Amino acid sequence: MGKKGWVALWLAGLLVLGQTEQFPAVPADGTAAISQQRYVALTFDDGPKRETTARLLDGLRERGASATFFLIGRQIPDQRDLVERMKAEGHQVGNHTWNHIRLATTSDPAVAAQEIQKTDTLLREILGDGTYWLRPPYGAIQDAQKPQIPVPMVTWTVDSRDWESLNAKTVVQSVLRDVKPNSIILMHDIYPSSVDAALEIVDTLQAQGYWFVTVEELRCSGTRCSLSCHRIKKHPCGNSAWVFQTDI
Repeated sequence: MGKKGWVALWLAGLLVLGQTEQFPAVPADGTAAISQQRYVALTFDDGPKRETTARLLDGLRERGASATFFLIGRQIPDQRDLVERMKAEGHQVGNHTWNHIRLATTSDPAVAAQEIQKTDTLLREILGDGTYWLRPPYGAIQDAQKPQIPVPMVTWTVDSRDWESLNAKTVVQSVLRDVKPNSIILMHDIYPSSVDAALEIVDTLQAQGYWFVTVEELRCSGTRCSLSCHRIKKHPCGNSAWVFQTDI
């Protein structure tokens, strides 16, 4: 779908929003989408960044750990090889808008639609057709925008706040204090300290019996979490990090 089509779809959806049935986010209950195991999803926002992302990918590959990367579109063109490598090595690649704008405060729906669509188009160009899940910058979006986003949107359950301390030890302690089976951990692959922390977190949790999987693997098992829905629905896997789901 072209740029005009995306914007038209967004605007048309807003016009009929008052007639659309609304569903709240599903509260977290700790239920495993993949049962009988200890799974956790490590996610990274704001990349790719050549030096740090490449080192992180090296470390994840050495440890046999999968992750999910939510990419800023404007940073992709000069680092297409890293994006291709993410997919080739079994990681999930997602959309973090083109310019990392605050969707929650964007008054023009056409601008918000373009921010998402532009990154989605580039990811399709590089990686092929697929469903590139969205993580909105700052984890926030307007309620009126939710029904108009044609892909799954995901936030997180454990915030490392790695951008705040820029200290690997502090980040590791924070994550290990809050993590539990089926957690979705938020980190950023643009800071050297975050890469150090992430690899230590993987080492520590793997020693405790955790498996590192993508968000899609964590939340979807078999036919329980079909990505095709007729209307906005509560997510059947039952976790607040999964916000909503629409037709694709």
